Formats: sequence, C-alpha cells, structure tokens
Amino acid sequence: MASAATFYNSWKLDIGRAADLSSPPTVKVSLHTSTYSPSATSHAVYADLSNELSTANGYTNGGLALSSVTWNRSGGVATFGAGNPQWTASGGSIPAFRYAVFRLSGTFNAAVDPLIMYVLGDTTPADIPATPSGQTLTFTLNSGGLFTLS
Repeated sequence: MASAATFYNSWKLDIGRAADLSSPPTVKVSLHTSTYSPSATSHAVYADLSNELSTANGYTNGGLALSSVTWNRSGGVATFGAGNPQWTASGGSIPAFRYAVFRLSGTFNAAVDPLIMYVLGDTTPADIPATPSGQTLTFTLNSGGLFTLS
C-alpha cells in the first residue's frame, strides 16, 4: 500500500507564489529505485532527481504525462486531480521501484520542471515488485484528487 504524499518544500513556495494552474498543466510521474534518497528540503526540480528507471519494457525515462488533469475549486476547497497513470510491460519486465515522483512539465516561477511531491510505493518500506511482460502497472491515485487546499 502506498504511503501518503510528501510535498517538496519548493512546491509549497510555488503555491504560495501562485503558480498558474488555471489551465491544467502537464503533470508527469516518474518512477525511482530504492537508491533515490528523496529530500523535500533540497530537491526542487526534475534535474535534482536520481535513480529513475531506464527506458525499457514499457517505461520511458522522463516519466509519464498524467491524463485528465484538473484544478477545480468548490467553495473554499481547491482540488488538483488526474487519472491513474498506467504502464504496460512489453518485451520484458518493468523493474521494481520504490518512489513515484510527481512534477509539472515546463517552467513555472522560473523553475524548469518543478517537483510537486513524492510517494513511497510501499509503507514497509519495500520495493514495488517488477511488473512482468504483458501486465499493466497502475498507480492508483486518491479519488479525491492528488491534493486539496482549503
């Protein structure tokens, strides 16, 4: 079971500086091995990340663009949501991973590909096992949205 999301401190600052999310931006998710050491305080952009899975067998280095990205407000609550990312293993297994990292794609507040949050795939913590060829890896997002602000 995935753990709660940990937001990068730089993202908290971007929200405070009003990152323009009025037209849904491209949001990507990348998968990283257990040798990635997330740092909410010192990692701010995609270039700060390490140990992402390599392009092979249905996974593309650089991450997958999320579908159905939304940014809605109802009353005093704003919700940022998206469809569940999926990869289909083909020609071999998608390797095991430990972290999923979400980021905006593009330049926001002068930062290129700013990081939003990371999720530990298993609360143990343990790696999410390799996805065998022909199988689909689905990262199920919270039905209430990636995050809400109130």
